[in-house]
Amino acid sequence: MTPHPIQIENLDFSYGRISVLEQASLSVADKEFVCMVGPNGGGKTTLLKLLLGLLEPQAGTVSIFGKNPTAGRKWIGYLPQHANLDAKFPVTALDVVLMGRLGKTHRVGPYTRTDQSMARDMLDRVGLNKLEKRPLATLSGGQRQRVLIARALVCEPRLLLLDEPTASLDDYVERELYDLLLELNKELTVVVVTHDIGFVSSYVDKVVCVNRQVRIHPTSEINENIIHDMYGEHVHMVRHDQEHGHG
Repeated sequence: MTPHPIQIENLDFSYGRISVLEQASLSVADKEFVCMVGPNGGGKTTLLKLLLGLLEPQAGTVSIFGKNPTAGRKWIGYLPQHANLDAKFPVTALDVVLMGRLGKTHRVGPYTRTDQSMARDMLDRVGLNKLEKRPLATLSGGQRQRVLIARALVCEPRLLLLDEPTASLDDYVERELYDLLLELNKELTVVVVTHDIGFVSSYVDKVVCVNRQVRIHPTSEINENIIHDMYGEHVHMVRHDQEHGHG
C-alpha cells in the first residue's frame, strides 16, 4: 500500500505554555485537493511548518509519503504566504522559476540546460511562456503568483502546499488560479490554506478545519453553521456565482 502524501496522528504542538495544536490527526490521500481553513492563530501556519519539517511536534507523528518531514521535503512544492521577493529586484520571471532548482542542482556554477529547460516548461505549464524575460516588477499580481507556482513545480514535487495563494487577487484572477490548481491536481496532491471557503468549496474534495484541533469535512457538508463553529463568529459564505465540478 502506497503511503499517503500526508499522515498526521495525535499531534500536539505548543509554543512554550501556549498550546497551538492538540491531538491533531489528518490523512490526505494521493491526488486529493484539500482546503485548509481556520481563524488566525488557530494553527494553520504551524501545521504547514510541521509538514515542512521546520518545527517538530511535542507528541504524535507527522509523515510525508511515509517519511519524516525532513526526508519528505524533497517531494513538496511550497508557496509561502509572503514570498520574500522584492518586486523591484531586477530579476525576470525565468530567474525566479530557476530558484526552485537550487535544491535539485548538485553543482556549483550556472544552471544546467536541464534546469533551464524545466523552468521554461513550468512557465509554459502556468501559461506564462511568453513572459519569461519580463522583469518581475512588470507582472501583475496574478502573473507573479503563477511564476511562484512554477517555481514550486520546477522542483518536481508530488505534493503542493500553498499558503493563501489568492490573497489580494480579484475574483477573476482567483478563479483562473484555482482552475490552474485543478489542472495540476490531476498529477499532484494539492493543499491550499485560504479564508475564502465559499469560493474554493466548488473545487476541493474536502475541507480541513484547524482551530487547535483538526476536523475534516467533505465539501458537501460545509455550511455556515460549521464555519461559525470553527471561527467562533459569523462568516458569510460567498459563492462568487460559479459552478465547477471536480472529478
